Amino acid sequence: MQIGSKIKRLRLKRNLTQEELADRCELSKGFISQLENDLTSPSIETLDDIVQALGTSLKQFFADDDEQIVFRAEDHFVKEYDDCTIRWLVTNSQKNEMEPILVTLSPGGETDDDMPHEGEEFGYVISGSVLLIIGDKEIDCKEGDSFYFTADKAHNIKNVSERDAVFIWVSSPPNF
Repeated sequence: MQIGSKIKRLRLKRNLTQEELADRCELSKGFISQLENDLTSPSIETLDDIVQALGTSLKQFFADDDEQIVFRAEDHFVKEYDDCTIRWLVTNSQKNEMEPILVTLSPGGETDDDMPHEGEEFGYVISGSVLLIIGDKEIDCKEGDSFYFTADKAHNIKNVSERDAVFIWVSSPPNF
């Protein structure tokens, strides 16, 4: 169960801000944010306070443990670097069989080198042009192109266009 994302869904369903929920539980907004992003775990007592503030009980909170199928934009985790933004499209996907991300690279930007590993990689270029580098091989990919390869060689992607390049990248097993 993804406690943080479930708390976030309940909070949003009740139209509460993180600050409002924090105030009701005598916690900090920062703690609620870390909790919702699964960067920290609450004690049982704190979790009980939070779920009560959200209008439920611990029993109800844990009883409805359905698999999450749809991941809303507000569920996505985003990390920004100088020339790259990565958006994880599936919450906690590192525990799944594959990990889809949406990458935006500034002109001239590139992803970190991904060392050889078990599994496969898939990508789809939404806009711009990128250079896919697999070992010593360099392959131009433009808007609408997709790629698929085994991840047994070092690999990364560079933006070779004059505008932002946006692409979906899926790693199986999770590697990002």
